Amino acid sequence: MSTLLLSLETSSPICSIALHRMETGALVGQSELRLEKSHSSHLSVLINQLLENSLHTLADLAAVAVSDGPGSYTGLRIGAAAAKGLCYALDIPLVAISTLQSMAHQVASVTARPEQFLFCPMLDARRMEVYAALYQCTGAEVLAPTPLILDADTLAEQLAHQSLLFFGSGAAKFQALVAEHPRAGFLTGIEPSAVAVGALAVEAYRRQDFRSVAYYEPFYLKEVYTTTPKAASLPKKG
Repeated sequence: MSTLLLSLETSSPICSIALHRMETGALVGQSELRLEKSHSSHLSVLINQLLENSLHTLADLAAVAVSDGPGSYTGLRIGAAAAKGLCYALDIPLVAISTLQSMAHQVASVTARPEQFLFCPMLDARRMEVYAALYQCTGAEVLAPTPLILDADTLAEQLAHQSLLFFGSGAAKFQALVAEHPRAGFLTGIEPSAVAVGALAVEAYRRQDFRSVAYYEPFYLKEVYTTTPKAASLPKKG
């Protein structure tokens, strides 16, 4: 009987995978690589090694979960392609979990008196922009994932009424603007993790909250723009 959930987190430079037991939600194992541009060449290797080290095979998978984004366009596409390929080949369901929500869950689950805070994951989107969202400790969404241009007044209304915890690759930029605010707290070292994706994916599986293997696309949040090299746009001679 297939009893495991495999989770993939490729939205950041970290390539992360995890295995959870479907019945209990217990973590079986995890693995990650912190190498630039390692996702495409190492993801399948990590999966095979983790299954082998935990004495399991692909046949033991009941579902595959993937980090849904936002995050790295290339990383998200690699994770989605791997997850869809496994689900199609094994004829098992696909689960997608918000990158930002999984980060909030990761922090809320180890925070004392978490009901006193709103949790604000921030992913760096270059310059003074971040991808951010707000969640209660229960996972309830207060502010949907959105691109934010950071200034001293960002999230001022929320900070006026409740303490917020900020974390993720974009939080340091905001800390420089509101470091003295009494209701703004900042955490370091919080990064997207397949373990948090898997914890939420087990719950989603029980609700049968599945995605179409054929048509699923990651949530990029913003359109990706590509340009044609100038040399390619020049008219041919002759």
